[in-house]
Amino acid sequence: MLCVSISEPSVRKILSLVRKSEMAEVRLDLMDLSDQDIETVFSGGGKIIATCRAGKFSDEQRKKKLEKAIEAGASYVDIEIDAPDRFKEELVSTARRHNCKVILSYHNFTETPPTDELSKMVDASFAEGADIAKIACLANSESDTARILSLYAKHKNLVAFNMGEKGRITRVASLLMGAPFSYVSTGAANETAPGQITKKQMKTVLKELGKGAPIKL
Repeated sequence: MLCVSISEPSVRKILSLVRKSEMAEVRLDLMDLSDQDIETVFSGGGKIIATCRAGKFSDEQRKKKLEKAIEAGASYVDIEIDAPDRFKEELVSTARRHNCKVILSYHNFTETPPTDELSKMVDASFAEGADIAKIACLANSESDTARILSLYAKHKNLVAFNMGEKGRITRVASLLMGAPFSYVSTGAANETAPGQITKKQMKTVLKELGKGAPIKL
């Protein structure tokens, strides 16, 4: 399944993209949606992940936005594993009350840690209430990509891939290894993470893989 990451500022555009996608991630940290806008987006149907990364808003503001999305009908909420414990606990509790699945995510924009550290991070995510564990690390070498993909041999309900140019292949391979979905962008100028592949590119690659053709990314 392809999950389209959306950072559009227009509610109308967001809803249009959600309707055209089998799954979507709405990046609340990359837009300025009012409470009413959030309710409109997440109550409109579709399988949507509510994500609000740290940086633009305070933790309290982020929590309120994510809670509003959950209450409106978000299918998933993405919470950083390294967020404050109370922040995580309150959002997980809200998600449970509203039948919203929890993604606990770990991001490393500098490197890909050793396999045992990554595996411990996955285990910690499930211990803290995750339905899906997400691991996204920058690839600096081919061995980094092999290390990320090796996690699928031990763990289920996992979305693990590398960021950056060297990690692009893992966004495709993760689907073949058992990931429930892979993130794609709406277009080349709309990446929400380094090395993200467009929806069109991903569909082309998967189609060619089905034919047994060599793949270029």
